[in-house]
Amino acid sequence: MDSRLWTLDGERTVQTTVTQVLAVKVRQVVDVVTDHVSFTVAPDQLLGTPDGWVHVRDAKGTVLAWTHARKLRRKRLTIKPGYEFGYMVGANCSDGTVGKNYVSLVVNDEGFASRFAACLTAATGTPARLEAVTRPSGYLQREAPGFRVRVVSSYLADLMRQYVGGDAHHMRQRFPRVVLRDRETFEGFLDGYTDGDGFRPKTWAARLLVSSNAPFLSQLAREVGARFTPRGNGLASHLVVADSWPSRGTFKPEQHPLGLVESTWVEVRDVRPREAGSPKPFTLYSYRLDPYPGFLVNGHLARQPW
Repeated sequence: MDSRLWTLDGERTVQTTVTQVLAVKVRQVVDVVTDHVSFTVAPDQLLGTPDGWVHVRDAKGTVLAWTHARKLRRKRLTIKPGYEFGYMVGANCSDGTVGKNYVSLVVNDEGFASRFAACLTAATGTPARLEAVTRPSGYLQREAPGFRVRVVSSYLADLMRQYVGGDAHHMRQRFPRVVLRDRETFEGFLDGYTDGDGFRPKTWAARLLVSSNAPFLSQLAREVGARFTPRGNGLASHLVVADSWPSRGTFKPEQHPLGLVESTWVEVRDVRPREAGSPKPFTLYSYRLDPYPGFLVNGHLARQPW
């Protein structure tokens, strides 16, 4: 038998092979109600909690390991760290858009769009292409030419949200600390952000970054040891990042997950035993699995008691 089931291995989803299936007739089952859905299991079923495996009868009030069942079959990406990864994140933080299942960049500068596409492909292995588009211009009062890079991937979209704290809106995003893994990655981030919401002054060696998200710039300023005074009344603030910033010794490498954290915890709201309402019993199935003993029931981690 070579069928496979999805399961959780820590924070990631993996597949495990079914080596044996047993069918059992029972008169009683248990309905488990969580934050997301309800599901039905055997009374002696084991469920995955932060404290290990517990029987379903003892699960009320605890939390279970859970992942979104509808996202299990999507393509997962392997992220390659380095300059291109940092550039991709920086450009996205400045001018990108993160949708439910896509990441896109629409800009006037063809060179910027081309660099973003190349870096996205290098960092994720996902092909990204440049296309010419038009978009309304409030300044010109007409359609203006531009260039778009758009990649449909719910995994990448969720990953971008993870990097910036869960909300990728430019006014609410947090500084993505994942780019602090090394100097090369961080320099890529600075270049990507500068190409989107900044520029290099002609009179001194520095980057000037612009954003109305003052907390974002404030966090960035601490990493480069720069002074930063946010502007009030919702006006855009400016941060000067001198090319000499590494000499200040403020950069400290940090390690954060590059891959998507696919698991979370959901609370068990209720556990309801239920008897068969007719002479016909319930039919339940149990699995022997290898190499992982657990499997997912509506996204919740479970395993057999044997």
